[in-house]
Amino acid sequence: MTQATLEHVNVTVSDPKRTVERLCTIYNWKIRWEGDAINNGYTYHVGSDDCYLAIYSPGTTETPEHESYKIRGGLNHIALIVDDLDETEKRVLDAGYKTFSHADYEPGRRFYYRDEDNIEFEVVSYS
Repeated sequence: MTQATLEHVNVTVSDPKRTVERLCTIYNWKIRWEGDAINNGYTYHVGSDDCYLAIYSPGTTETPEHESYKIRGGLNHIALIVDDLDETEKRVLDAGYKTFSHADYEPGRRFYYRDEDNIEFEVVSYS
């Protein structure tokens, strides 16, 4: 049996264009596709040639009442691997986000931040 590879994760955001612009700036990603989506929404596929995030909005969004870590099926965070953690953190900070939970651990280092939609990102480097 062959091993599966993650193709994408689809998340709902309030302003997909803003989210995509920030992700492209921070991670040097590209828009792979964009277009109309389910429920009269709009989706961007943004990432690399191998994998991407689907950034979706139905036009209006709701704020969840509970923390995702306490909800079955909740999205807890999206983890991304980078070569240069310090340079990436600078770009995250320049984009206006606050970083937290910095840690060195075997085999790497990491930090976290939350975007405007309260999506938590974990940024990891094994370099």
